[in-house]
Amino acid sequence: MRQPVYASAFVAAFLFAVSGAVLAQGAGIKRTVVTKSDVAAPGHEAVVARVELEPGAVAGRHTHPGDEISYVLEGEGELLIDGEDPRRVKAGEAFVIPAGKVHDARNVGGTVMKLVGVYVVEKGKPLAAAAK
Repeated sequence: MRQPVYASAFVAAFLFAVSGAVLAQGAGIKRTVVTKSDVAAPGHEAVVARVELEPGAVAGRHTHPGDEISYVLEGEGELLIDGEDPRRVKAGEAFVIPAGKVHDARNVGGTVMKLVGVYVVEKGKPLAAAAK
């Protein structure tokens, strides 16, 4: 009779993980993981992702459990990092956001903003978490 308990625990864990992913990725933003790989820093991994923001979309205030290094492939946006002035970024530019720094991004252009994001993050943690 323990199987239903294990199944319930699995379902609860799955729903918790999925709800965290939904919070970390708002409407109009899509993160697609291209690859993951171990890095030299113990307990960390590099996650390479393709990120797309629809015109007018806002990523939502969030953090990452490691550094974000991103390169804008197409479009333009505004980067909003807590404690800093808003910063415009456009195709051909890059930015770095330190681990745990609360930030947001919005597409201010008329086309999809496309980025390549490299996240060097702690293994086992969600790639992004909604900021409080």
